[in-house]
Amino acid sequence: MSIKTADLGNGVKGVFIKNDRFKTTLVSFNFYLPLKKETVASFGLLPFILTSCSKKYPDFSRLNYKLCKLYGARLDASTEKYGDYQLLKMTVSLINDRYSLDEESLIKRACELLLGLIFEPNTENGAFLEPDLEREKRKAIEHIKGEIAEKRVYAKNRLISEMYKDEPYGLSKCGTIEQVSGITGEELYSAWEKCLSSAYITVQVVGSAIPQGLFDDIAEKFSSLSRNDITDCKGTTPTVECKEVNTVTEKMAVNQGKLVMGFSCEAQGDDDKTLPLMVMTDIFGGGPYSRLFSNVREKMSLCYYCSAAASRIKGMITVSSGVEAENADKAQKEILNQLEIVKRGEFTDNEFESSIKSICDSFKTYSDSLNSLDLWYALKVHNENIYSPEEMAEKVANVTREDVINAAKGVKLHTVYKLLPKENG
Repeated sequence: MSIKTADLGNGVKGVFIKNDRFKTTLVSFNFYLPLKKETVASFGLLPFILTSCSKKYPDFSRLNYKLCKLYGARLDASTEKYGDYQLLKMTVSLINDRYSLDEESLIKRACELLLGLIFEPNTENGAFLEPDLEREKRKAIEHIKGEIAEKRVYAKNRLISEMYKDEPYGLSKCGTIEQVSGITGEELYSAWEKCLSSAYITVQVVGSAIPQGLFDDIAEKFSSLSRNDITDCKGTTPTVECKEVNTVTEKMAVNQGKLVMGFSCEAQGDDDKTLPLMVMTDIFGGGPYSRLFSNVREKMSLCYYCSAAASRIKGMITVSSGVEAENADKAQKEILNQLEIVKRGEFTDNEFESSIKSICDSFKTYSDSLNSLDLWYALKVHNENIYSPEEMAEKVANVTREDVINAAKGVKLHTVYKLLPKENG
């Protein structure tokens, strides 16, 4: 696997990720924008409405017919939170050109389709059409309701909102139900214009080959735009150590309580700065070899599940656990005790080696999926050096116990969120 990049001008970058394992190619258009309360819901809705219809294909049946003509090409959309930024993804995947009976490149035609959806949405008089808007708003609201209903997700989202109150990172990547409900056709049109004029954009092609002149054609399309105040994706604010731990307790009609703890980390930023933090988090609360799983969950039976995850770009670790109400404080105390054990370097060689091996093995799986490779590189845009999954595995293999201990010493409890059952059900 290899990667080649091209500056397409006007704040647009082309990335070709060569991988010969697949008979298909994936092309993604990635738009990076600042997370802001005023625009998060509108931006979050954009990828979905743009990939559902356009001026040329005003309904799904006509768009689907076009995709069928492209040998069953597939459109996808997503909204991600990337540090203090929102990442809007629109992708098309289809068979490689060499399997096509057509003389013209399928990949080029698929890109033309996606560019048409992005540049010529189904709008009228400066507004998205009401039926399309209401359809996508309804789907977005159902997604948000689904996250609220899934209490494990809800509890972690609530921790983040409390930990980063009044900060961009505290916002939901899709906004709230109220924000989505209030979006008008005119507001979404304004968000679309803002996206095209100021987003930092990457166009990624993942596959065995890239058609000659593809990036030139895309560059020409974007050169027609008036682009200004282009988003700088390297401005994520580090998580600041909290002088006094904030504890928030909420009670609902739930059977199982949730304990979620947020920690600030001194290590923050790109891969070169935070690989020891990755290993430390995994030893602390990654696989079945981790301190939290083997001790807090298995030996002490204080929770149903207990795991740690890091947002390294933000310099933050979260520990999520499912607990009985009477065990919440005991679990919290033991989680902190396990962190201190890691800080003192009292984890075993087996735990350290198992973590290194598990992380390296997980990197190898990225090459098994076009979507995984696409997202891997889309989430590396802030890095000074862009490493492939294989190169990252080599770097992780060189992390030492001392590196892990030093990373752990910079981890401090910031916020605790408890979701507990209401008394009497």
